[in-house]
Amino acid sequence: MKRTTKRRLSALAAVALVSAPVAPASAAPGFGVWRGVWASAPQAPDPGNWSGTGFAGQTVRQVVWVSAGGAVVRIHLSNTYGGAPLPVAGATLGRSGGGAAAESVRALTFRGRAATVIPAGGELVSDPAFFPLAPLDKLVVTLSFTAPTGPVTQHPFGGALAYRAQGNHLADTSAEAFTETSRAGYLLTGVDALGPFTRAAVVAFGDSITDGFASTFGAGNGYPDELAERLHGRFGVLNEGIGSNFLLTDYPGGGEAGVKRFARDVVARPGVRSVIVLEGINDIGASDESLTVRKLVDGQRALIEMARANGIRAIGGTVIPFEGSPRYTAHREALRNGLNAWIRDSGAYDAVADFDRALADPANPHRIRPGYDSGDHIHPGDTGYHAMAEAVAPATL
Repeated sequence: MKRTTKRRLSALAAVALVSAPVAPASAAPGFGVWRGVWASAPQAPDPGNWSGTGFAGQTVRQVVWVSAGGAVVRIHLSNTYGGAPLPVAGATLGRSGGGAAAESVRALTFRGRAATVIPAGGELVSDPAFFPLAPLDKLVVTLSFTAPTGPVTQHPFGGALAYRAQGNHLADTSAEAFTETSRAGYLLTGVDALGPFTRAAVVAFGDSITDGFASTFGAGNGYPDELAERLHGRFGVLNEGIGSNFLLTDYPGGGEAGVKRFARDVVARPGVRSVIVLEGINDIGASDESLTVRKLVDGQRALIEMARANGIRAIGGTVIPFEGSPRYTAHREALRNGLNAWIRDSGAYDAVADFDRALADPANPHRIRPGYDSGDHIHPGDTGYHAMAEAVAPATL
């Protein structure tokens, strides 16, 4: 299902938002609370994209679809994997006009200043900016860099093209200067909105299947995107998937283990009410006889405990079939089945999203149904991701 921009604020609501004063972040009477409406998990610099060299005398524009709306917006910039403070000359936010074009642009500030420095290993949040959003609005976030940044924190599967221009083009509404493109995302790890709601974001936490690998690039067809369309603003949906991510161990190119990054990528996100955990297929697919169901269960229990300690509902996603993949063996299939049985039957999770049964071929439950398979027998295609979103019961969130 192709994602489209949908603006459904009524005329009355729009007038109310425009006439209301902007409250500071620490006290926002009448606006409610912060919740995440878009997110991306930070990863170390990659020599295969712009993050390897970083930026100097350039402007980078990124496109994001927000899953829910609100009256006031802020962004998160990450230097998690930077070895030195990272200077940002300026930032703007705008509504997408298609590609790198923007219908409108407004400046963002950081502690009242246009320029900022992100601490080494840290994250920075912009000041609140009045910018009314509706569910599924498409935004452009533009960052300008004057001084050399060095290698930067990134996410290799950005879900939409990033654009680069030489010089400072923060205020441009035209796409003319943005002649270079990349499929990765850079520094931007979150968009939050302030609105009249309580804790109301759900995090999709997992590996490349959560990240949307093998879906049509730029179409918003990964399962978290499809879930956001289905919920249409009832919850913010945050995609914290990382390709090649393991539950139990760090992996080059796949980020820190799920048990390590959960606190940063789930617990620390604003307004999170629930998390859907889909982790373990990479541990299983790379395993030898030393990996046991018990070890996988212990890892998932650790995530559940962290979620519950922070008032977050934990939904267990069963691991989908992968027969036909080069990683498949009888031992690994036994691990998958054992983990899935525990997720379904133990009662450890608050609820279950049974992705396994939603995608399994009725003629051979060890394989993904042919119409849902991207062709590599381990990642769904667009139709399969849609079926995954349908397997999540909104009442469980």
